[in-house]
Amino acid sequence: MIAYTYLLINFLTIIICFIFSFHPRIRFDKYFKGFIIASVLVAIPFIVWDMWFTAQGVWWFNTNYTIGFSIFNLPLEECLFFLCIPFSCVFTYYCLTKFFNLDWVNGFNNIIVFITIIVCAVIALVFSDRTYTFVTAVLTVATVLYMHFIDKQEWIGEASLVYTILMLGFLPVNGVLTGTGLESPIVNYNSAEFMNFRIGTIPIEDAVYGYIMILWNLYLFKKLTRHRAVKQAL
Repeated sequence: MIAYTYLLINFLTIIICFIFSFHPRIRFDKYFKGFIIASVLVAIPFIVWDMWFTAQGVWWFNTNYTIGFSIFNLPLEECLFFLCIPFSCVFTYYCLTKFFNLDWVNGFNNIIVFITIIVCAVIALVFSDRTYTFVTAVLTVATVLYMHFIDKQEWIGEASLVYTILMLGFLPVNGVLTGTGLESPIVNYNSAEFMNFRIGTIPIEDAVYGYIMILWNLYLFKKLTRHRAVKQAL
């Protein structure tokens, strides 16, 4: 049974959101096609990033908790992670913005972007020798710069608020992956490649990594489904 641990984590992450996708007041199932295309497009570079870090020993996986099927050097469960986690996050964002007016948070876009850029730029400079920290910080700066200043996206504030709320689910899920409640972590990190600041067992970089992954999923999901226009028409 231990070999199904990571697979079970993915399943539990997505199952409730998937079931409620068909609720008549939600009908997120109408956007499955757009979500799948968006999530696959985002998953590809993130999986390549994952493969590279695994090959470089930045992190590695305890195969005792996986079924043993790998895609290149990644467990199948790790690849599924890039579909299951975004599904739950995009679904939650869709529901919250459908039933609640969160537009007011977008008034803080400039502040959120400014703080994100300054903090991540400083961290990238200070920890330029830590691969996970440096790459994550640089990509976060690049992401918010592009979305806010180049493509003029106006939803970064509400996306950031929803992601903060999603921390209630992120912490237990990522906590188990990084060793909470287990004899050993499913995902192990090279202490020389990150800041070694943790939330429980979770490297702080994981939260930032998740943030940019969800921003890109939402970005493409909106582009493919015209989610904002559809929501306003309901």
